Amino acid sequence: MNTNPLTTVRNLGILAHVDAGKTTVTERILFTTGTTYKRGEVHDGTTVTDFDPQERDRGITIFAAAVSCAWDGHRINLIDTPGHVDFADEVERSLRVLDGAVAVFDAVAGVEPQSESVWRQADRHGVPRIAFVNKMDRSGADLDTAVASIRERLHPAPLVVQLPIGTEDGFMGVVDLLRMCALVWADGAETAEEGPVPDSLREEASRRRRLLEEAVAERHPAALEEFCDRETLTADTLAGALRDLTHSGDGVVVLCGSAYRNRGVEPLLDAVVTYLPSPLDVPPVRGTAHDGTEQERPADPAAPMAALAFKVNATPTGRLTYLRVYSGTIEKGDTVWDAGTRRTERIGRILRVRADRHDPLERAVAGDIVAVVGLKSARAGSTLCTPGAPLVLEPPGVAEPVVHVAVEARRSTDTDRLASALARLTEEDPSLAVRTDPETGQTVLSGMGELHLEVAVERVRREHGLEVAVGRPGVAYRETVGEGVTGFVYRHVKQDGGAGQFAHVVLDVEPWEEDMEGDTEVGSSSKESRFVFRSAVVGGRVPQEFVRAVEAGCRDALAEGPLGGHPVTGLRVTLTDGQIHVKDSSDTAFRTAGRLGLRDALRASAMGLLEPVVEVTVTVPEDAVGGVLGDLAARRGRVTGSDTRAGAAVVTATVPLAELFGYATRLRSRTQGRGTFTARPTGYAPAPAAVGTPTR
Repeated sequence: MNTNPLTTVRNLGILAHVDAGKTTVTERILFTTGTTYKRGEVHDGTTVTDFDPQERDRGITIFAAAVSCAWDGHRINLIDTPGHVDFADEVERSLRVLDGAVAVFDAVAGVEPQSESVWRQADRHGVPRIAFVNKMDRSGADLDTAVASIRERLHPAPLVVQLPIGTEDGFMGVVDLLRMCALVWADGAETAEEGPVPDSLREEASRRRRLLEEAVAERHPAALEEFCDRETLTADTLAGALRDLTHSGDGVVVLCGSAYRNRGVEPLLDAVVTYLPSPLDVPPVRGTAHDGTEQERPADPAAPMAALAFKVNATPTGRLTYLRVYSGTIEKGDTVWDAGTRRTERIGRILRVRADRHDPLERAVAGDIVAVVGLKSARAGSTLCTPGAPLVLEPPGVAEPVVHVAVEARRSTDTDRLASALARLTEEDPSLAVRTDPETGQTVLSGMGELHLEVAVERVRREHGLEVAVGRPGVAYRETVGEGVTGFVYRHVKQDGGAGQFAHVVLDVEPWEEDMEGDTEVGSSSKESRFVFRSAVVGGRVPQEFVRAVEAGCRDALAEGPLGGHPVTGLRVTLTDGQIHVKDSSDTAFRTAGRLGLRDALRASAMGLLEPVVEVTVTVPEDAVGGVLGDLAARRGRVTGSDTRAGAAVVTATVPLAELFGYATRLRSRTQGRGTFTARPTGYAPAPAAVGTPTR
């Protein structure tokens, strides 16, 4: 029997669309496990994980909050993640360090846009999931419809292990299809009563158990063998197969309940323990060693220590750095190596986290998620390791900001305090960026959306007591090549005494196309910037080292385009010819020629402006659809679909991000407060000529 204590650890996140009930599920888990003694409510502002004043005021999760609890001899480290698209970067950083997740779905709405986005994020990180269909007590709730939307929009095989007892307001329990028993929660009861399957549901439960067995046998070889021999599966075989399918991602176990009424939480916890992986069940973490080789570190407390910082909270009393320990052991007072800054740090204290409350620990071992005090320079994405065995782990990806506002202190004496406050914000949230506009001298704060920036500015006001003036939000435009130039000659000659500079280049500039990614003979392509560089020089007229310098110069030129100084994307540059000077040619000269030559070539090209676009999903009463469609058309929106769910119309449209500022207020006024919308970035699209050259 395996007695390794790591088998009893579960690191999981709660993922969902905004308002699907993530925080309520988390609160009920804490209550059911005895971690809290009173059920917190989002609408009352009494939840453990939504402890920030803005979260309680707005009724949404903004910051990922870590909590720890115990169930059935297992320790569960749980992260409640935001559901709003503006805070997707918090979800990304959390998923990077989690072993599993519970995806929460609304029983009426099914898979919603942000549900799909966070599901795809989990796919990228290979995080196994189970699904919990919440709000089964709502009018219009339907488990089968929600499961159908999971199958159609997310494409895993949903493996439903429960049958609801009662519908809508009469929902009172579930039938466990593995053990073929009923779990019923009486009104006001905190635990379920287990009993036989009700006679009225016995036939349907048997049918669904059979469907579950067939679906599992179809995907699991060992289960198929037993199914062929016995024409049925035992509960143990079924549970083991479901666990394997969850780990491989070939299936997703689906449970149901009503977190608000505390119904279905215990079976959900049992499923977390049974189906989601422990730190030993996931592959060893891989990183880059000091000599450039790739190494693995097992989840072993005795191995060299390696931990990833995924969140920093810069409080007035000190910095809290949240860590996932992948291997080894950290003890209070240890000296660790920050592989990013290449400096040593000392661990002052180690804390077991429960949102904004902390319990001191003497040590943390592989598989733990903890917070530490004492690190001065570690940021989100930093790797901490044993000084004698350095390793760099892949940091979480950081999304590129798409919206920005100009901010300034109302009192000139507060300018330095504002700069310090903004620096603290960007330290905590890497998806925020601060820069000074070189032309206007304004301080520009960039983020993932209008709400993201609102929250950031409000934090400056509340936490630092600063009066801040905010300019109208702007968006991150891009410039691209509509029609390029061929044979553009640029000659860089500079003589100022001593060694001179000489570089002669001939460039072809043309629009980038999808099939160009693989045709780079020299240089490289970047999918993010959609830029391809290649060399067609023959006869060695430009040596290879100078070709690389030309490419570097061209990349430098992409930072500012000729239309409005926006970054340039979507082009291929071909170096077709050039000349060198025996004495005066150098890497510097050819890099300068590449930068200035491409800049002039872009001025000679027909350039176009690109603007960020988002997919908007608007849910409104059916009698308000006409006004909403007209308003979307006025905002240059293109409707891509419509549907009806539980008496409400759901309209999907693609809209330029610049047109969405203030849309929430306009939608509320058009629908008497009954309309809601969500938006997720989908990329860039050509901006019409009427947009002109917007202010940066």
